[in-house]
Amino acid sequence: MPRIVCVCLSDWPVTRLRRAGLAPEPGPHAVAAAGSGGLRLVALNGEARALGLRPGELLGRVRARVGVPLRIHPNDPEADGAALLRLCRWASRYTPAVAPFGPAEGRHGLYLDIQGAAHLLGGEAALIADLAERLDRADIPARIALADTPGAAFAVAGFGNTVSPQMLTKHGRPFSGAPQAKPESRTASGVPLGTVGVSGSPAPPHDPGMTGREPIPPLLILPGEAAARLAPLPVEALRLDPGIAAGLRRLGLKRIGDVEALPRSGLARRFGLPLLLRLDQAHGRRPEPLAPLAEADSFSAARGFLDPIGRQSDVVAAARELMGEIAPRLERAGFGATALRLTLHRVDGAVRSLEIGLSRPDRCPTRIASLVALRLERLGAALEAGFGFETVALAVTGAEIMPATQTELAGSGQGERIATLADILAQRIGRKLVRLAPQESHQPERAEGAVPWTVPALPYPDHLPVRPLVLFARAEPAADVFALAPDGPPHRFRWRRQEHRVARAEGPERIASEWWHRQGEPRDYYRIECEAGRRLWLYRDGPYRADRPAAWFVHGIFP
Repeated sequence: MPRIVCVCLSDWPVTRLRRAGLAPEPGPHAVAAAGSGGLRLVALNGEARALGLRPGELLGRVRARVGVPLRIHPNDPEADGAALLRLCRWASRYTPAVAPFGPAEGRHGLYLDIQGAAHLLGGEAALIADLAERLDRADIPARIALADTPGAAFAVAGFGNTVSPQMLTKHGRPFSGAPQAKPESRTASGVPLGTVGVSGSPAPPHDPGMTGREPIPPLLILPGEAAARLAPLPVEALRLDPGIAAGLRRLGLKRIGDVEALPRSGLARRFGLPLLLRLDQAHGRRPEPLAPLAEADSFSAARGFLDPIGRQSDVVAAARELMGEIAPRLERAGFGATALRLTLHRVDGAVRSLEIGLSRPDRCPTRIASLVALRLERLGAALEAGFGFETVALAVTGAEIMPATQTELAGSGQGERIATLADILAQRIGRKLVRLAPQESHQPERAEGAVPWTVPALPYPDHLPVRPLVLFARAEPAADVFALAPDGPPHRFRWRRQEHRVARAEGPERIASEWWHRQGEPRDYYRIECEAGRRLWLYRDGPYRADRPAAWFVHGIFP
């Protein structure tokens, strides 16, 4: 069972403006964006909330009602998203599994999956306390909760207003200052006071730290406690579509517990499967995997063109310049590229990607450009430049350590020349190069196999007995085998609809299966020469027994 930390950021757009120095003046601040009926409030700071303002209100009505100056800032979702991503990467100090909120959560917050990582900071309570303390020092108001599922953590963090009695401090002792749950003052509709917006729909409680009071401590939901903590929360905590939430309230279903108590078939017919999905995700009955942030491409470069390019030589020149930008970064990191991706963006929006593999780490722009040229020559008209490419991007998708080597006076060494030849052939034929290499097995059919060209070779054993030039992938059965002795070589047999008489035989060579594979009967191999001159490699599958006739197979042909 995962353990998910939810960090709900109270009015993240205002927080971003304040931290960036774009809202330094004291007093009420708000962020507004275009909506139905005109500009509407999106986010507010503590002073603005103290005036009774709530997100979603029309700006014109707010100005007419509020007598104090209200500073309005334009909404900038791109800047808010970029700042949230930077915060997510900072939060990866606690766990590599960090995911920002999606559209269902409002995009103002993040999840952390701390399963398997909490012990590094002394446990779950210590990790959450450290996270809350650092956010508080950075002046980032947030509500934090820990639960078994993302849905439960979001619901408790965004809509909960009590502190779990199991709350612990960062030192692992009981939290003595945790406030006790108090009876809620309710309106006539049964909604707690302080959670009703101007339109009558419930709004999540906001961080008291925004209004000058002490921040709410994190909420720690122990395993098995989520169902009881979810039941009194409003249905909006399930991250439902506003239409579904409004329909539930019209029927008097204001709490998650009210919805959970109803038959599922009726809920599905009335509100569809999304309601049941969110309900099951919150209670852990259905999985809800997080999508952690992908690592940024450290070794990549791109170039745009005002006049789109379409000639092959221009693409190769662009690839050479891009690799020239990436090579110093690879050298400083001590890496060399083993795989690259060249992405060509056409004017009409089509994207073409070319994968280029190398047999050994390399960061030479000229050599990379020559491989790109070979790849483009093989494609020819299939490249389909259309009206031209407006952007060319090159990214290193595979890298290995590339130690510094002494250059020979006579030029490249033999190993480097072979690697260059292998890369050229790979681009010419369009396939990855493979070679034969010995495998760690005694069985003849598994003793050798094809491996990628870049895999280090195992040495062939120098004591290996004679093996046939042609080895069948699957041994062919021999019928009507007659042997002078039960455990001796065959005297005659039938194979491929012909009878063969044995003139000479050598053996046996017993080969058993490896102990780590399924144990089978050992094989007794014989090298035989038929009277017609054909030389074959036969084996008897298992020793001779009176209750089991011996099975013979032809496994190869000698020259």
